[in-house]
Amino acid sequence: MTLFADIRALVIECLESLAARGRLPAGLDMGNVAVEPPRDPAHGDMATNAAMVLAKPAGMKPREIAAALAEALAEDARIDSAEVAGPGFLNLRLSEETWRGVIRSVLADGAGYGRSDLGQGQKVNVEYVSANPTGPLHVGHTRGAVFGDALAALLEYAGHDVTREYYINDGGAQVDVLARSVYLRYLEAHGQKVAFEDGTYPGDYLIAVGEALKDKVGDAYVGKPEALWLEPVRDFATEAMMALIREDLAALGVKMDHFYSEKSLYGTGRIEDAIEDLRAKGLIYKGVLEPPKGKQPEDWEPREQTLFKSTDYGDDVDRPIMKSDGAWTYFAPDIAYHYDKITRGYDQLIDVFGADHGGYVKRMKAAVSALSGGRVPLDIKLTQLVKLYKNGEPFKMSKRAGTFVTLRDVVEMVGPDVTRFVMLTRKNDAPLDFDFEKVREQSKDNPVFYVQYAHARICSVQRKAAEAGIAAEAGDLARIDHPAEFALVAKLAEWPRLVETAAAAHEPHRVAFYLYDLAGALHGLWNKGNAEPGLRFLQDDDPVATKAKLALIGAVQVVISNGLGILGVTPVEEMR
Repeated sequence: MTLFADIRALVIECLESLAARGRLPAGLDMGNVAVEPPRDPAHGDMATNAAMVLAKPAGMKPREIAAALAEALAEDARIDSAEVAGPGFLNLRLSEETWRGVIRSVLADGAGYGRSDLGQGQKVNVEYVSANPTGPLHVGHTRGAVFGDALAALLEYAGHDVTREYYINDGGAQVDVLARSVYLRYLEAHGQKVAFEDGTYPGDYLIAVGEALKDKVGDAYVGKPEALWLEPVRDFATEAMMALIREDLAALGVKMDHFYSEKSLYGTGRIEDAIEDLRAKGLIYKGVLEPPKGKQPEDWEPREQTLFKSTDYGDDVDRPIMKSDGAWTYFAPDIAYHYDKITRGYDQLIDVFGADHGGYVKRMKAAVSALSGGRVPLDIKLTQLVKLYKNGEPFKMSKRAGTFVTLRDVVEMVGPDVTRFVMLTRKNDAPLDFDFEKVREQSKDNPVFYVQYAHARICSVQRKAAEAGIAAEAGDLARIDHPAEFALVAKLAEWPRLVETAAAAHEPHRVAFYLYDLAGALHGLWNKGNAEPGLRFLQDDDPVATKAKLALIGAVQVVISNGLGILGVTPVEEMR
């Protein structure tokens, strides 16, 4: 239990007591009763909507219920006051000892403070990155990788059983193009002059792959027809690119639990099984689609195709799964892949796509709903574009990739911790500006520095206390008694609730925002100590007060460390 949950349990207990005494009707549904921070902190420490949500079913006026509830709550030692506000909200002020109890809870739970059983062990598959294996990851993939990884960690922290998965797009035409591009580099390694035609990949990153192919097969493919070398070169190139991608992910601190090959769906009956499942439900038919919007009639050639009735599940149009020539569309293996996820027993699926895949959302949700009978929800999170700047100017780089800034370029310039934190300073579906100079600024405007500086400041105080032979203890906390100190404790109390709301919404950026606010509260208290010596964390000749204040900032350190752990960022102990 945590403080907000404790106080909500107290509210429910008081309501049930009122019902037992006949002051409220029996059997009221308490499910919508909430205890939250008030919109205006001046109104109190917490607020409950109990009277508002129970008034109608109880057949009573909200203020009447609120007044009775306030009277009952005031009898508990944790509540200093309970005041009715507006039409029937109830504002609560907690006792100082209750706030001190938060510090004890944080220090006692340590790395477990804020962990939740919200997920109750539900199996969740989070698929992210899933870039085509045709080159190194670029900055857009970086955002998806960080978002997906932080979301997976957040869900684990909230009690879910999470699988991190990468879908390898190695079954389409793009891997044939990769093979032809590598073959050109292979010929180049043999001293031949080559030209990269439109549609091939000219990036320098394939030079080493071509040389590696030469080392493996010698001149066996030189001058030979494509039919001889295409398949083995395709497999070799895909494996080489995936090795590069794994290295890129490792540089960012991302480790996948599972890599799933699209190619494994072909020739194994898996696509056919998924389509047959839909066919058995009456959702596959032969038909002719309407011309796409914006097309002139003379540009449209109506032809019969095999279609999935996705409009039955909220899509705008039915979707082709087989072309008129009998070949599968791109959608068919996607259906089969998600069917495989469902058969693996996941309770929830999450896909992290780039912004350019917005058109896939409705069709994929329709497919998963149809395949699972509505049992398995699919949440698709789109990550918007990242714009790179340096000193406020658009940033360009001479790149080994040929056409884009790579993930490795970004990590090598600012480090994985800065990269990860900055990528989470905006909601996933909002564009993100990444300025290489600003993210290294030592100022409040740089959230990475601001949060890390708070942790480093605490470590600095702890080192000085250790040198003086003073250890943090959560025993006597009576010297925590200033409103500014209690404001910091109140922020700590929000952490478990924040974890659950962020996990439920699939929004890990909320953790980054919270850490910035917590760091601000710590820095604010530090600055107040400059004017009020009694607020300083190290009190000369007063070890009892010092120990209490060390316990307070030690609790802040625990929560910052726990939050950064979710984001995949290492807390620093000193700033350089």
